[in-house]
Amino acid sequence: MHLTEFNALSRTHAAEAVRPALDIPRWLEAVVDARPYWHRDALLGAARTAALPFTDEEIERALSHHPRIGERPAGNGAEAALSRAEQAAVDPTDRNVQERLREGNRAYEERFGRVFLIRAAGRTPEEILEQLTARLANDPATERAVVAEQLREIALLRLEGLVTP
Repeated sequence: MHLTEFNALSRTHAAEAVRPALDIPRWLEAVVDARPYWHRDALLGAARTAALPFTDEEIERALSHHPRIGERPAGNGAEAALSRAEQAAVDPTDRNVQERLREGNRAYEERFGRVFLIRAAGRTPEEILEQLTARLANDPATERAVVAEQLREIALLRLEGLVTP
């Protein structure tokens, strides 16, 4: 949708339009309520800084919508389609990568109690696995900050795809 169309939508419809990108309600509301945007860069800038910092509850709620890396979400919804596109570089038939991702996801979930989240778009499977391994060494506070930043990166990429200049 074009930025001018997004600006003209009712609050409810604007929220529905960008919900696949912004999966924290307070964040979504802040971005929608700051309309109108005169340039897409202004929209992306607002999304980059809105709702800082995320609460632990907001992060956990947002993570509940994200599949494990290497697992393709089923369904026809916008979020599922976006996730499949973002993970397109992870070949589901590459048994070696899939096994390493399964082991890494398990270790991460045991260590941090939540799904591993990374902006997969534009990264190779090796880069994803390297980041997964490196982040296992993080302490919980550091990892929480990394997860929050990954949520933002994913949202900004999704917004770029949803709202055209």
